[in-house]
Amino acid sequence: MTAPRFCRLALDIQTHDLNEQDKHYKDLRRGFNWLGGATVFAKLIDSATILLVLLFLTKEQVGTASLVVSVGAVVESMSALGTGEALLQAKSVSRLRLDSLFWFVIGMASLVAVVVLIAAPWIQLLYGASGLAVYFIVIALKQPIVGATLVPLTMMNRALQFERIAIVNTCATFAAALTRLGLAVGGTGAWALVIGFAAHGLYMLIGAQIAKPFVPKLRFRWREVSPLVHFGVRSFTWNLMHQLIRNVDFMLVGWFYGLSQLAIYRVAFDIAMEPAVAVGAVVNRTAFPVFARIAEAKEHLRQVFNWSTRRIAVLVSPLMAALILAADPLTALIHDGQGHSYAAAALPLQLLAAAALLRVNLQLIDPLLLATGRPGTAMRLSAATLLLLSVGILVVGLHFQGRAGVIAVSAVWLAVYPLLLTWSVRYIHRTLEIGIANLASNFIAPAIGAAVLIVIVELCRIWVPSDALELQLGIVVVATVIAYAGIFRYVRQPIEAISRSVEGRD
Repeated sequence: MTAPRFCRLALDIQTHDLNEQDKHYKDLRRGFNWLGGATVFAKLIDSATILLVLLFLTKEQVGTASLVVSVGAVVESMSALGTGEALLQAKSVSRLRLDSLFWFVIGMASLVAVVVLIAAPWIQLLYGASGLAVYFIVIALKQPIVGATLVPLTMMNRALQFERIAIVNTCATFAAALTRLGLAVGGTGAWALVIGFAAHGLYMLIGAQIAKPFVPKLRFRWREVSPLVHFGVRSFTWNLMHQLIRNVDFMLVGWFYGLSQLAIYRVAFDIAMEPAVAVGAVVNRTAFPVFARIAEAKEHLRQVFNWSTRRIAVLVSPLMAALILAADPLTALIHDGQGHSYAAAALPLQLLAAAALLRVNLQLIDPLLLATGRPGTAMRLSAATLLLLSVGILVVGLHFQGRAGVIAVSAVWLAVYPLLLTWSVRYIHRTLEIGIANLASNFIAPAIGAAVLIVIVELCRIWVPSDALELQLGIVVVATVIAYAGIFRYVRQPIEAISRSVEGRD
């Protein structure tokens, strides 16, 4: 081959690689924009209606519903045995495989529902809460409904149809929020939150069938499902661990401190952690299929991982700073159905918001591990997280009482994540060859924005009376908007600029 022809071939290959990388950036950015925007909007709706619902429920009722929903979330992760993740990463799928998988998941979900009904009286006995078991009927009914959404939702995710997923999720969240609020106003008590939780699954099924209609045929072949189950079992263990991490604290707080203290902790946790959890869900849903496509191209994976880390930091850092600043006035303004304030949730909220900032920066490690074929490592990381949290909360439960215990449980979250982040940074450096300084540079602009936000709020508070709660809260909101406007103005990096920088290094 002559030198000119060789050069042209090399240039064509390089151009193709850059075009491919450019496409992956666009897919990832589109996923973040659509799913991220939809998630933020859905969470705003969700949070606003929950705050309204609290006005009609006692702390005891909120604690009861929190416990039931937490158990329901863990149970829900068992229904599909991780076959959704397996289907997402499969190289190809046939209609026979989709039909077989649908009936397998429905069968597993029905089995899980039966187990829930059997276990409900024992859960009631464990917590000593009269009438608790009956709520689990709704949790059991939800399992087959959620199972029926797996195939259409996964196929949309597999096709990177982020716009459709975003619309389905937003509409389902909005409908569930209205259902929950309507039931609370109607005086249904804890049922409002429990039925609202289950109704979200029903609305997701309706939306998924509209966006990606899937009517299964009455046929089943085990050989079509077995490879998915084989991969899925490892992913299922990780998923189960992930759900336990998200809910073990509710179960233990309810056990040690009772349902009223659980309500205070739940309010603090939802306000502080739910935005981070929502971003984490967007990260996992968006990054996993993109990472899986470029897992063999380390340079592309490195660039996309760095971009994703920077975007997460931009989205979350100022928000967590704002929640820490707004904790006192916000919780003082929230009241239950008996007119009692949730002001006791302020300090737990601040501790959990700081922990959430660390937690969300750990979110990318899971899709990275799964996409590069290391579900076992993801499982061990989740197991370590669950162990640290559980042991920490158990120690706290044995040594602290009442309000002090709730504060100490919140502090456990803040103590656990620096250890996990240390391991993750070392793993990323070893696997993707991204240095600590390179990773840290992704947080410079968000840190400056958060610092500006804090300075603005603290300066304004000098002239604002401490009892002017609405005004204090308003200052935080305005300062947060200013901080985000500044950050997005200076950290926007066009896809073309990234591609040019890669081309220059090559």
